[in-house]
Amino acid sequence: MRRGLTLRVRHVAASGCLLAALSFGVAACGSSSSGSQSSSSSSGSTGSSTLTIYSSLPLQGDSRAQSLSVVNGEKLALAAKGGKVGNFTIKYVSLDDSTAAAGKWDPGATSADARKAAQDKSTIGYLGEFNSGASAISIPILNEAGVLQVSPSNTATGLTRSLGADKGEPDKYYPSGKRTYGRVVPADHIQGAAQVSYQKDNGCTKSYLLNDKEVYGAGLAKNVAAAAKVQGLTIVGNTGMDPKAANYRSVAQTIKASGADCVFFGGITDNNAVQLFKDLHAAMPTAKLFGPDGVAETAFFSKLGASLEKVTYITNPTLDPKLYPPAGQEFFKTYKAKFGTEPEAYAIYGYEAMGVMLQAIQNAGAKGNDRQAVIDAFFKIKDRDSVLGKYSIDENGDTTLSDYGGDRVQNGKLVFDKVIKAQTS
Repeated sequence: MRRGLTLRVRHVAASGCLLAALSFGVAACGSSSSGSQSSSSSSGSTGSSTLTIYSSLPLQGDSRAQSLSVVNGEKLALAAKGGKVGNFTIKYVSLDDSTAAAGKWDPGATSADARKAAQDKSTIGYLGEFNSGASAISIPILNEAGVLQVSPSNTATGLTRSLGADKGEPDKYYPSGKRTYGRVVPADHIQGAAQVSYQKDNGCTKSYLLNDKEVYGAGLAKNVAAAAKVQGLTIVGNTGMDPKAANYRSVAQTIKASGADCVFFGGITDNNAVQLFKDLHAAMPTAKLFGPDGVAETAFFSKLGASLEKVTYITNPTLDPKLYPPAGQEFFKTYKAKFGTEPEAYAIYGYEAMGVMLQAIQNAGAKGNDRQAVIDAFFKIKDRDSVLGKYSIDENGDTTLSDYGGDRVQNGKLVFDKVIKAQTS
């Protein structure tokens, strides 16, 4: 996904202490010029046979269930390797980039997480952030330290590529001048195209775009608008909303007056998405309401109610389990057996983020404890057979996967509808 705050990129002060850092150990039983490295002063060997991989996710607020599911996926992937890569023992530490006061990810907590990892000499990798705006804060910190960062869920285009991004992106996130960040989920230039395809497939002719003004939400709405021009969907409005508003009745009346038959919300559950959808539905009961992966979580779809469920459509990179290769299907079975519940949408991406990082360490061979060698190995990954299917990492740090899922909501649960082949040209 995902997601983020209005750009406050470099060196956000580590104000506010790091909340409840959670550590999990896993027992040993169980390229191009843009595509590489960090400053020479911070790269090099950790000098240790025990390496630390940090995870930073919002463990408080509406995203808690989703984040815990991602953590579980990461732990499963490490356990599948016995907690070791070659001669290196891997220590896993889960950190919280949210605060109780914010009820979601927080800039100060995110900065503190990134600095904790950057300053730990045993750190070899960092899994995070969950929200794109949070990564806009942590990437520069980890980039200067020469630490490989892999996100299981970031989709904001500007984190890795300039096309369709804001001015200065993505270069402003990489003060070393070299790349140290990648992701295992398709970026929002793909999701934007998938959204438009899904809307057109469901009869939309005039769509109104709302966004929560965060890096993820505003950027995704921009990508949807661009894709709409290519695919011939009329956009009658594209505005930001106040995530802290008591209600959105006046917003709904404005959209109703626009003549829109569909509404898209670019944003996350934590930013009052449930209230927004309820107010939109009350004012426009026949309008179809579309959301992105930012709301593909129990905290959103379990609260809509039967009437609203019937007009709600969500794009989400996670597909029906039957559509994954055997390893992916086995992941869903193992997860349910281990944790007694179905995984949230991004759990399989947490598993893969850990998996691809472990492969980078493995491919670095005897230099698996060398930060720069691991970064180089990550950007050289090609045709990786994974739980998600076969993919490569391109020079931007992006996955070559591109399929998106279209989902409906039934009885408080997310139900897979169809595969969307995004038209991104």
